[in-house]
Amino acid sequence: MNPATNNPTSDFVVGLGATGLSIARYLRRNEQSATFYDTRTEPPGVDELRSLLPNAQLLLGSIDLPDHVDRVIASPGVSDSHPILVKARDTKVEVISDIELFAREAEAPFIAVTGSNGKSTVTTLLHYMCKAAGLDVLAGGNLGEPALDLLDKPVPDIYVLELSSFHLQRTHELPAAVSILLNISPDHLDWHTDEAEYRRSKYRIYREAKSAVYNRADPKAKEMVSPIDRVTSFGIDEPQDGHYGLRVEDGITYLARGETLLLSTRDLAMYGIHNQLNALAALAAGELAGLDMPSMLSVLCEFPGLPHRMQFVRRVAAVDYVNDSKATNVAAAVASIKSVDGMLVLIAGGDGKGGDFTELAPVLENKLRAAVLVGKDAGPISDALDTVMPVYFAGDMDDAVQQAALYAEPDDTVLLAPACASLDQYDNYMARGDAFRDAVVELRQ
Repeated sequence: MNPATNNPTSDFVVGLGATGLSIARYLRRNEQSATFYDTRTEPPGVDELRSLLPNAQLLLGSIDLPDHVDRVIASPGVSDSHPILVKARDTKVEVISDIELFAREAEAPFIAVTGSNGKSTVTTLLHYMCKAAGLDVLAGGNLGEPALDLLDKPVPDIYVLELSSFHLQRTHELPAAVSILLNISPDHLDWHTDEAEYRRSKYRIYREAKSAVYNRADPKAKEMVSPIDRVTSFGIDEPQDGHYGLRVEDGITYLARGETLLLSTRDLAMYGIHNQLNALAALAAGELAGLDMPSMLSVLCEFPGLPHRMQFVRRVAAVDYVNDSKATNVAAAVASIKSVDGMLVLIAGGDGKGGDFTELAPVLENKLRAAVLVGKDAGPISDALDTVMPVYFAGDMDDAVQQAALYAEPDDTVLLAPACASLDQYDNYMARGDAFRDAVVELRQ
């Protein structure tokens, strides 16, 4: 007998992607079932769902919330404005995330990482730092394996979770051993009702935290962590005792804890000032989690960063080509641009998701050789850069790279920092970054 056959529940699972299927596996392990729903009439994963829970009801397309539903478990990709979720809230039906289920059942402490930018890098750094320190660690959530699938493995010493604003908005209790908010800039305004809601969802990561890391550039974050006993900060300024930042000595910049110099930024394997901040945030969180400093610094000397995040591709005709396809919003692109020394040719464009492209112009002033724009929002970006430097348009990534190679001069950097999502032209930001890499590989010296 299938273990879920005779255990009907009033759970209603919205979304049949990777998260929805992880919920199905979770329910099967707990001898429960649910009604599953997806807006698509032919979603992926139907066969796997039927294999996991043969007797689970599956509803597709445009429907109303069924009667007798006590709890909705919503996948992060489904906006709160979806009529099903609106009705659930209006009728006082609980709406939760898979992270809520994880937090209720996890038998080991966990580190929770969020931020508009950098969270995947910091999550990965902490994963490697825990391993280097000899801990049994599992990482997942928004990056890698869905959180509920981690519960099907032997209990580790610690978990590291990357959490999106979508996760956080629907998670009621999040008693993280360490909570980290890296930064906040406008993003996902096509999902959240407004920027204020987006910011609230990010700050809630601190609400039940046992210890916390905050960015000193964010006064609101400092206010939010004030009730927490164990708190450490990070920033690009010189740090006070017990906190993390940057110090310059004899012309060399160091990662530092208070007055203690830890590692020259020249020895940091990752590229760019924003990755220096990511390294500092990981060190601060690792300290709160009890990791030893030599293990953490060894990781920073070896880890080159994640693909499509300020990834050096190739040097051609004395020009460096850098892939930061993961810069899917304006703030991320600004951070990318600031990380480049010298003049650059910028390749940008895609689906801007309502972002304010005027923020690009100030950081490109006296730094931009030319901009090559692609995709849906190439026009609005061009308007924002109109007074900065020449702007050109390309039909696709091959064309963009070929044009960029023409405009770049020796010792320039050609930087793919789109400031936009990729779905107007590509399956995801990885495919966009791969297209950039492939086009650069084809360039002749």
